[in-house]
Amino acid sequence: MSGPVLRCRSLSVAYGPVTALRDVDLDVATGELVCVLGPSGSGKTTLLHAVAGFIPVSGGSIELAGRVVSDETRIVPPEDRTVGVVFQAHALWPHLTVAETVAFPLDGARSGRVVDSLLEQLGIAHLAGRRPHELSGGEQQRVSLARAIARRPVLFLLDEPTAHLDVPLRSALLEDLDRQRLADNTPAVYATHDAAEALAIADRIALLDGGAVVQVGTPEQVYERPVDMRAARLTGAASVVPAAAVAGDPGPTVTGAGEDAVLRPEWVVAGGPLEGTIERIFYRGTRTEYRLDTPAGAVLMAEVGPARRRVGDALRWGVRRAHLVSRR
Repeated sequence: MSGPVLRCRSLSVAYGPVTALRDVDLDVATGELVCVLGPSGSGKTTLLHAVAGFIPVSGGSIELAGRVVSDETRIVPPEDRTVGVVFQAHALWPHLTVAETVAFPLDGARSGRVVDSLLEQLGIAHLAGRRPHELSGGEQQRVSLARAIARRPVLFLLDEPTAHLDVPLRSALLEDLDRQRLADNTPAVYATHDAAEALAIADRIALLDGGAVVQVGTPEQVYERPVDMRAARLTGAASVVPAAAVAGDPGPTVTGAGEDAVLRPEWVVAGGPLEGTIERIFYRGTRTEYRLDTPAGAVLMAEVGPARRRVGDALRWGVRRAHLVSRR
């Protein structure tokens, strides 16, 4: 189809006097994976539930495949939206087997073959006769994914589907999702609070905070060029110092007194004209992070490998780059 598969315009949702979403604009194109990244309570689940048709909107509109499905005067029911939803809490029916759960959205003589094929592709064919209480968390989430795929949706809605999975299961589920989604070029909206996950898998990221969109862009754009301090902190570790403190090292070109410099840990380097003292050390496996106490404030610096310095050491430091944001 031409145009976005999902289009939200000035979308607002309120629960009584509480506004959960405020004037959200978001497009999702065919084949695109858009991560909605934000902290708990930012409105991520509310956005997905509004798109799915589980809750009404209080303002604006939602279009799916060119059709208005929600606005202030109408709401198309979830069963008529052709979206595939994968919930954080699995939401499996306790009385149905795996095969019956996946077959639920299907009808006709082909349903058995479709179910068998999906279970085989997701590596859970041997679980077809089991019920949810007989499955692990990772197995339940695969069943939830299979049920969503069986609908042949125009859009996947994924509400923190890996939140309760360990790292190997999380990686396997994301690979399964990507393989199935790309086979039909189906777009997805993926809600998460995990910045590293969003940066790794998204085509674009929508940063959500306090029910409002802060920034939308590619992973590189939102990480390296955040529009403000909220955006910087939503997308990963960041130190903030007055821009004048790092100007000329090689530093940013300071254009005004009301600017701060965002410093990612990997942009800060040992050796340079600035002074500091190592206050804390954090070993992260592939790298070590040092929190420096400096005249400009606390600064986080990262180096590859294990720690080579000690708490209390004096350290001269500088920056490879910095990103300026207006002080508000």
